[in-house]
Amino acid sequence: MSVLADQVRRLDTHLDGIIYATITSPQAHPTNEAAAQLNTVLHTPRVKELLRITKALSATTGSQAVLPSSQLQLLLTQSQLLSDRSPEELQLSQYESELEWLLVSKAAVQTYGIIVDTLLDQIVPLSDHIWYWDYVLSSPVSTTFHMIQICPAKFWAWFLEVYEDSKVRLRRYTGGSAGNVESEAAPTNAAAPSAAPQWRRFYAIVQSTILEKSLADVQRRMMSPMTLCRAEARRKQARLKKLREMTASGLGVLIDEGFAFSGIGADDGKSDSELSPPNGQEWKGVVERSVALMDMMLRDVLDLDLNTNQMEDKVFAAVAEDALSIQTEEDDVNRPTVIAKRLNALLDDQLPWNITTAQRLVAKNGRPSRLVRYWLPATALLLSSSTILRIVVNKRQEILDWVRDLGATVRDFWFNWVIEPVRKVVGTIRHDANSEIAIMSRDSLKADRESLERMVVDFALDRSTAATGASSVSETQIAEIRAKVREGDVTPILRAYEKDLRSPFIGTVRGDLVRTLLIQVQKTKVDVEVAMSGIDALLRSQELVFGFVGLTPGILVSVSAARYLLGVFGGRRGYAERRKAGRCVRILRNIDRVFSEAAPTQTNVLPYKDHGFLICEVHILRQLANKLLPPDIEKDFLEDLHDLANLRGVQYQQRALDRIRWAYSKWLR
Repeated sequence: MSVLADQVRRLDTHLDGIIYATITSPQAHPTNEAAAQLNTVLHTPRVKELLRITKALSATTGSQAVLPSSQLQLLLTQSQLLSDRSPEELQLSQYESELEWLLVSKAAVQTYGIIVDTLLDQIVPLSDHIWYWDYVLSSPVSTTFHMIQICPAKFWAWFLEVYEDSKVRLRRYTGGSAGNVESEAAPTNAAAPSAAPQWRRFYAIVQSTILEKSLADVQRRMMSPMTLCRAEARRKQARLKKLREMTASGLGVLIDEGFAFSGIGADDGKSDSELSPPNGQEWKGVVERSVALMDMMLRDVLDLDLNTNQMEDKVFAAVAEDALSIQTEEDDVNRPTVIAKRLNALLDDQLPWNITTAQRLVAKNGRPSRLVRYWLPATALLLSSSTILRIVVNKRQEILDWVRDLGATVRDFWFNWVIEPVRKVVGTIRHDANSEIAIMSRDSLKADRESLERMVVDFALDRSTAATGASSVSETQIAEIRAKVREGDVTPILRAYEKDLRSPFIGTVRGDLVRTLLIQVQKTKVDVEVAMSGIDALLRSQELVFGFVGLTPGILVSVSAARYLLGVFGGRRGYAERRKAGRCVRILRNIDRVFSEAAPTQTNVLPYKDHGFLICEVHILRQLANKLLPPDIEKDFLEDLHDLANLRGVQYQQRALDRIRWAYSKWLR
């Protein structure tokens, strides 16, 4: 649904209210006899056909507000309003006449929707073409690249001009004016005999044509190719901007002045008051003037020799003098036929001409075609395709090996850095004995400590005097020595070691010094193992942490690869939504510029051109935000967009714009 669809539906609903009030009013059938007559008329074949066509023309009967032009023309033909009718057929009842008026009015509203939709379709792509010329003019590199792109097209156009001129000269020569052709040739060919070969004369004709074109372009040759290219880009950009302004002005005129029923509320876009149908035949005149307005607008909206004010004045003057605007009440019976024929002419002639002319203007002044823009990379790719194919064929086995190695690397990475660490973490959580971290064997410290105890006890028993100072060692002293050794105290050994150091030679010969040294080496080994057991206990307490640390690199690489692949192959929807949100922000900026640059009229509303630009931006914004907002939020958003496009005053519209900015910034950013 768009702004245009809402406008068409409102106008269609208003017309239904008008005709219903006209037919069912007490003045229309004040008696039971008149009611019976109405019932009889409604069951005639002609009225049934009119009702069927009117229902088909109603915008509220289906999801599509605006019918295709071909279907609309078919319905007008089926209504028999396009054919000439005899005076007897023109003798219509009041109800049949009102139904014909309702039919042509609904057809006029549908035509109005088609024309407005056409103008919207014409004005929206112009921004892309204007931006392209901005890019070409942005830097000398862009201009140079554009020159390279258009060189073949320029040469082809020049060749066609030379060919056409030469063909005309050759035709003139074969027609008997050979002397004129010879006189136009170069001086070197002026003295050529009349019996010269035909190809020499053809060559002279082509040479003279090229020489004339070269002399005609001598002024252009005084400027550099870069300057000429930039001047041409500026000229085309100016033409496109003028076309966009004229189309926006025509769109604004149709939105503001088309079907401007007096007393209508929201349907004319000026207020939100209740619908109040016009009195008498006033609404029929509004329909006729609206049809004339659409006709004149299609005629003059593409006249780029006029400015917007001149175009608006010309259109309004032509509408005031149009035959539909000065219809008399005596012609009331024939007026629906005139309107139907005018609408058919609009759809059959004026609208296709407008579309064709607009396309021709855009093709002439817009960005070049894809063939012109991409011929250079396409040619480079085509010329290098054989080399690329030869490289691929020669390196086929190496490429296959690379693919296999890549697959094996991915597989090994997955199993060694993701699956295996996950298994270890799960084993740690389950307290699996095989998953415990250890830097030394489990019973190594116990064995070395018991060995140290035995060494110290044996030395104390063998050398009790040196170790304890007594001649013998009791069981109590042995138990005390064992307890101290467990705590790391080997005082008996150190005492004997200190004594042997006084006479190291004797201690060495006896073996006590060597024995105490070896016991201290064992003591050092036990101390190292005690320290290692502490580190081992610390590692065991943090085993789960180390498991997750080992798992983290694999998980990070896997998640990054998955996100990248999802972004390339499956994440285009999210990327498209972000692009839509960015475009919505730019459109809000364009709307703000419309309000900033517009000069409000005396009634504090936007001029036609600025209102047309506003309607265009609102139309695009509504289409972009269709899938960005949740359904419950979208309803409020559409209400605010309606307030923004509604001509209730510039300040009112600016407040609506501010409300849209802060209320929907969560989604439109």
